[in-house]
Amino acid sequence: MNVAVLLKQTPDTESVIRIASDGKSVVTDDLKWIVNPYDEFAVEAALRLKEKHGGSVTIISWGPQRVVESIRTAMAMGADTGVLIDDPALEGSDSLGVAMALAAAVKELNADIVLCGSRAVDYDMAQRGPMVAELLDWPHLALAVSIASDGQNVTIERSVEGGKVVLESSLPAVVTFGGSHAVWSPRYASLPGIMKAKKKPLATKKLADLGVDAAVAGTARVRMTSLEMPVPRSAGKVIDGGLDTAGKAVELVRALHEEAKVI
Repeated sequence: MNVAVLLKQTPDTESVIRIASDGKSVVTDDLKWIVNPYDEFAVEAALRLKEKHGGSVTIISWGPQRVVESIRTAMAMGADTGVLIDDPALEGSDSLGVAMALAAAVKELNADIVLCGSRAVDYDMAQRGPMVAELLDWPHLALAVSIASDGQNVTIERSVEGGKVVLESSLPAVVTFGGSHAVWSPRYASLPGIMKAKKKPLATKKLADLGVDAAVAGTARVRMTSLEMPVPRSAGKVIDGGLDTAGKAVELVRALHEEAKVI
């Protein structure tokens, strides 16, 4: 089974985010970059499919050369090859333009299935998977927490309140992973895996190499107009004052009724 994983490089979730002077982007000079955590679950799922059915796992990503580090991280986990789409036209693009490039790269690989995170932890748009599925004209199975395949069909489980939903589709298909309720955690890269990853093939391509019109894919239909930091939260109130439990309960009810006005 030939599996393609669409991987995005995102700022570390522990990074301190600062808005740039233009008011619509973030300062990236001192950020630490990592594999989007939701995509790590897709990498793990891809490796499990490969272990069962054979074949290969290819990581596809986009962005500048710093993204190579994240692709190599996935290779150290066990992926076989990588493709980086590094084209200046995508710097001014949007989710649709990126999806056009990713879909074209998938077509070149003749993949049986495409896996990726359902969302990214930076802009949280949740558009990559559905758009690629639409462009490929493949079924899209969303928010998977587990996956199984017999090589002809794919079955996923999706968590819902109080239970789960089982979805099945014939291949090829696109599957996106929710992550938070996954039945397994992404594996860590081993030292031998890290050493092997340095020698695994990784191709860098432009949009023209993929047959994608840069003028079309590089045109943003959606633009970021402004960014604002969240409004600082007011300090919480601690009810103590030497009161016993009953007294604290009475004071809490009074504060909720008279001050917070929520009851």
